[in-house]
Order: sequence, then structure tokens, then C-alpha cells
Amino acid sequence: MNPPKNTFMVKIIPPGGYSVYRLKFTRRHVAAIALGLLIVLVGAAAFHTYQLRVAESDVRALQSLTAEQQSKLQSIDKQADALANQLRAVQRENAEIKHLIGADRSGSKQHAFAPSSALRRTPDFSAVQSRLRTLAQASESTRDDTKRLQRLAMRVLNLRRMASIARDRLIAAIPSMNPVGGGIASAFGWRTNPWPEFHKGLDLEADYGTPVHATAAGTVVSAGWEGGFGIKVDVDHGNGYHTWYAHLSRATVAAGAQVTKGQPIALSGSTGESTGPHLHYQVMYQGQPIDPQPFLNGVPAKIIATLPDQPGV
Repeated sequence: MNPPKNTFMVKIIPPGGYSVYRLKFTRRHVAAIALGLLIVLVGAAAFHTYQLRVAESDVRALQSLTAEQQSKLQSIDKQADALANQLRAVQRENAEIKHLIGADRSGSKQHAFAPSSALRRTPDFSAVQSRLRTLAQASESTRDDTKRLQRLAMRVLNLRRMASIARDRLIAAIPSMNPVGGGIASAFGWRTNPWPEFHKGLDLEADYGTPVHATAAGTVVSAGWEGGFGIKVDVDHGNGYHTWYAHLSRATVAAGAQVTKGQPIALSGSTGESTGPHLHYQVMYQGQPIDPQPFLNGVPAKIIATLPDQPGV
């Protein structure tokens, strides 16, 4: 029997040859098989294309992530530059303060750290990490140095403040003003009026009852009648200086009283061997009378020169 047209036959004969297998298929079968193979190939190609696109997308994502990380890394590196500059400024200020307070011989050393120029143009993670670690160490060292310097500065300032107070007290205890503000009626030294004598003080013009002020801080030694001085106040200034105020109408302080510079201590008058209202003002140093005139308008320069130096000068 002849096979119909448009039919294909495939015979399969085993090696023994006892039986023959026949496969019959038409052009339609061939077309179907070809179509199936084509569909499989198209599907494989599409799947491969999809995988390529996914891989390409992953590569782009990785590239974008790397670029973002590199940008962040550069930003961190710039911040490290700013921190390094600030740290150097703090260290310079610390050094200046040490020099000003005389503490620059302590032998302390600032922690060294590499400037940004020591890094590559494009920083990597290890370089930035190392730099940040160095900056952290330098910052901690500078912080400790600043705290130590703060304590030292406070101590120095306190010492200088105490020295300044002591100096002010020394100056406050030196006669340095006109006790009544009046002019000189009779100077220190030899005179003939009202009788020949060595005048051991100044006669200052003052109306009866004019307030008399202490010319320096001190302690009242005596306040009362004393022979030709009439009513007299003696103030001990605790530094070898005494000031006497005589011919008073009344003393307004008593022995043992502490007085400050400029404090009213008496009223002027004309008691004792006096020819009229005025104030006899006498300055004693180490038990000897000295000319009060240089002390009427402040502490004399030659006396200031003998005092301890002004703190900070």
C-alpha cells in the first residue's frame, strides 16, 4: 500500500533486524514541530534578554551605589579637613595662652596629624578611616591639654588677682590726698611766723568745722587732746606711715577704729597753739616727719617705684 502524498515516513531498524519501526508524519506535523522549536528558541532568547537586562540593571545600581558612596566619602573627607583646621586653630590658641601666662615651658606636645594634602586626590575608605582615627586622637589630646590649661590659667589669674589686691591695699595705705582740699597756708620746714621753728607739717586752709578726711586706710592710734596740737587724730597705716591731723574742733573717730581712704574722721578747728581755724597735717615715716606736700595729689612716683610690679606688666 502506497503512503498518501504529503506524508513522510521514517523507518528505524534495530541492529538485529527482526523488527522495523515506522514513524509517519505529515507536513503539518513537521510545521508543528518547527513551530514548537521556534517557540522554545524565542522563549530562551527572551529569557536570556531578560537576564541580561536584570544584570545590566544590577550593574547600574552597583555603579550608582559606588558613586554615592564615593561622594559621601569625599564629603566626609572635606568635613575632616574642616575639623583639622578647627583643631589647629584651637592648638594655636592654646599655645598663645600658654605663652601669655608663662606656661609654655611645660614640655607638653600637641598630637600631630596629617593634613589633607597627604591623602590621595580621591580618598579611599582606609585612608579616611585612618585620618579620622588620627583626628580623634589629636582632638582628645587637645581637649585634655585645654582642660589642664584652663585649670592653670585660673590658678595664674587668681594669683595675679591676689597680687593686684595686695598691691591696691599697699597703695591705699599710703597717704595720697589733701585731707580738707584747702591750699597751703604754711609749708613744711623752717619758718618765722608765728614764731621761729621747724614746721614739721603743713598748715592747710580750712574753715571752722570743715570735714577732715583720712588720707589713707589705717587704724586710729589716738583721738583726743595732745598739748599744743589741741585735738589731734593719729592714724597708723601699717606700713611705716602715720598721719596726724591737729587743731581739730572735734574728732569723729575713736582709738582702735579702722578707717578707709577718704573717710571723714574729724572737723577742723583752732584748738591748741593755733592762731586761727586751719588744719595742721603731718606725715610721719618710720617715726620721722617728712614733707606731706608730695602726698597731697596721689602717691609720689618714687614711692610707687618701690612697690611690687603690677601683675601682668
